[in-house]
Amino acid sequence: MKVNKWAGVVAALALITSLVGCAPSANSGPQELLIWDTGILGKDASDDPYKDKAFLNQMGVEFEEANPGVTVKIIEQGGDISANAAQFQAAAIAGTGPDIRVQYAGGPTTSFADFYEDLDTLLPKDLLDKLSGQYVNREGFKSDGRLLGMTYGAGNIFVVFQNADVLKAAGIDPSVTPATWEDLMANAKQVTDKTANDGFYTGVLEGYPGAWMVSAWVGGELGQTAFTDMFSGKIPVDDPAMLKAYQAFADWGASSVHNPDAAQVTANGKGFMAGKAAYYIAGSWENNGMVDAFGKDGPVTSFFIPVLKGAKYSKIGAGGPEIALSISNKSKNKALAAEFLKFIAKTENQDRFVKIYQTQGSNDPKGDPSMIENPRLQEQFKQLSASTDGVTFAFDSVMPQATIDLFYRVNAGVFSGKITPADAVAQLKASYEEETKK
Repeated sequence: MKVNKWAGVVAALALITSLVGCAPSANSGPQELLIWDTGILGKDASDDPYKDKAFLNQMGVEFEEANPGVTVKIIEQGGDISANAAQFQAAAIAGTGPDIRVQYAGGPTTSFADFYEDLDTLLPKDLLDKLSGQYVNREGFKSDGRLLGMTYGAGNIFVVFQNADVLKAAGIDPSVTPATWEDLMANAKQVTDKTANDGFYTGVLEGYPGAWMVSAWVGGELGQTAFTDMFSGKIPVDDPAMLKAYQAFADWGASSVHNPDAAQVTANGKGFMAGKAAYYIAGSWENNGMVDAFGKDGPVTSFFIPVLKGAKYSKIGAGGPEIALSISNKSKNKALAAEFLKFIAKTENQDRFVKIYQTQGSNDPKGDPSMIENPRLQEQFKQLSASTDGVTFAFDSVMPQATIDLFYRVNAGVFSGKITPADAVAQLKASYEEETKK
């Protein structure tokens, strides 16, 4: 990503550099900063990252402009999560990996503790303090654990998208948000009974909706640190809250309020997008698709997945930090890499990230709320501000990878009735215990 590759935007960058320039690198002379991205912050771009809305690539160009003699090289790994992880681990052991790696926050970051620098020693405390959710990247999820990655963005939230037109046809007021899951199920049954539409459209072949729903429900029972406490052993994996959540999920699978082929289709909103269902459970990553399908002023709105009846933490969301930037302990440019992290964390750069993606808010308390243009993200941001019980960091963002893989499989099995809730919880406990002993 040499500057001369972007000749068409040099004039504009002159102004940008004067506004967002960072401190010069600690080293002198030509330097290359190698960044590996797993496809969550950057994108393969053409000759103009501004036209392509390639955020990480834009940051690379502007960092070069602010630091003469520095070249930023960004590699999009591609492939699946497991392949990316294996590639990074092999390169890290060989000492041929990147200076900075961008990956999912939580377990996908902390599982590489042997290969990452402690950012507490490289980044100023006031910067880290203003970026919430750093605990998810601390070694062992302990408050005093080494900080293995800097969280970026406010994170994704698991939500229920609702179609007001379908609800009205069933005699339901869409302005009244269901307070509990049981209330939501009652609405879905009314839609199914009184119209030709489904209450829910879903696809549970891979088990993903179960990950979002179980995380939300257990969070409602145990609070926002439910799964990090499970990982550290403070709460057992077979806590009664897990069984309660899986029973609700099994009951949903056995019901008639969703599309009949839900167990056989992949996670998607096809039927919901077609206007054939009242509800669709997914995450804020679907915000742009919803606006594309229904328009900014269309019938679709969203709200957090409701907790189960009687939950202690009724004002809670689920999801949390998604993106983390880490510095390799084999990097020969650690100081320069730290400068890049400070640069990308600038308030105005986080604002640009929000403006480009429209799937999550800024992680900076001084972030400009006007950057949130997608109406779904606007309403989610308001709900997040009112979420006095916080946000539960999801099970599959915390646990060992083998346990996460099993989690998806048992979710699909419970939904289809092939695995009982009790057996699902027992399998997850056994996997967690086996993996954490390694």
